[in-house]
This record gives sequence, structure tokens and C-alpha cells, in this order.
Amino acid sequence: MTTLNAKGGPQVTVVWVGIEDEEFVMGHLAMHQKVKNIRRDARVALSMLSDKTNAQGLREYVVIYGDARVTEGGAVGLLQRLAPKYLGPKADYPPSSMRNIAGYVTRITPARFAGIGPWAAQAAE
Repeated sequence: MTTLNAKGGPQVTVVWVGIEDEEFVMGHLAMHQKVKNIRRDARVALSMLSDKTNAQGLREYVVIYGDARVTEGGAVGLLQRLAPKYLGPKADYPPSSMRNIAGYVTRITPARFAGIGPWAAQAAE
């Protein structure tokens, strides 16, 4: 995910992503720079790489552009739901010692999509 720093430069970080109610969601256990950036400027970009290749042999990927909003609380539950996808089917994250942290949830409402894949053809229509 890319957010904008105070001086307008990009701040890029790897995040776990889920989908809820047609929005992309991420959980954060602390007030990281990305959370501070979103609170100041909601514009974000999120890129994801597929494991598939197209007919020309290029890896498929999608870039989502949109506006994000941060709410307090709910990070632990979201991270517990996402952990099996990112860490394996029996993953237990965050550790029990961190489960009392309210954290933050970021939701991105997509405005447009780009990239290489079936979504790119749909976006062009």
C-alpha cells in the first residue's frame, strides 16, 4: 500500500488485505506512519501481484486507487481472520499477548483499477 507523506512523497508498506462490503480492509496494531498519513490525506494506492500469467507471459497484477479511512478498534479480529491466508491454515495471529490492543482498521473505497489481468479489460470498458 502506498500513502502520501506530509511533503507529498510516497510511503510504501506491505500489508495484509481482505475484502469486506466492497472495500479493501487492513488491520494495524499500532499508529504506524501509514495510519498517520491516511488520517492526513486519504488518497492511497494498493497493488497486488497474482500468481497467474497472461498470454504474453506477464505476471498479472492489479493496482487499486482510492480513498481510505481509518477507524479505531477491530484490528485483532481482522488480523485473526486474515492470518490463515497469509501465514497458513492453522495460523494464530496476533499472539495472545497482543490481543488486548484495539489497533486500527483501514478501509479503502476503490475509485479505479489498473494493471494486467481480467480486471484491466473490465476497467477499460
